[in-house]
Amino acid sequence: MFNKKNSQKGFTLIELMIVVVIIGILAALAIPRFMRATTKSKQSEAKQILKQVYVMEQAYRQEKNQYWVTATVAGTATPTAFADIGVEIGSTARYSYALTSAAIGSSFLCTATATASPTGLDDDPAMDIWTIDHQGNLVCLSDDAVN
Repeated sequence: MFNKKNSQKGFTLIELMIVVVIIGILAALAIPRFMRATTKSKQSEAKQILKQVYVMEQAYRQEKNQYWVTATVAGTATPTAFADIGVEIGSTARYSYALTSAAIGSSFLCTATATASPTGLDDDPAMDIWTIDHQGNLVCLSDDAVN
């Protein structure tokens, strides 16, 4: 007489819980990789500017027979500190740049230090420090992407 159809539509609580657990596992795997990728992309600023400093220092040395050295640190507060060699730091720079000389005009070392202290580039206390010398050796002294 009565025709009962089981027409209940929807998801059970167990099915919803399984979906939530799967999404949580995927997020736990993806977020650390995303953070490392964003930190590495931020590091490209330091690499690019340090290579630019190296090229411009080599050009300066060809002209003046010595490397250009300054006591001023270049960064967001002093973006034109390296203007004498043609390097300008952007107003949104994540690093500060210091140029030092071992002997008067015969060699140089430029150091880039992340300025987002104390949180580094990826919100942890590890700092990111890169250097380049007069021979073009680009070295990472402290890599914030691996911590």
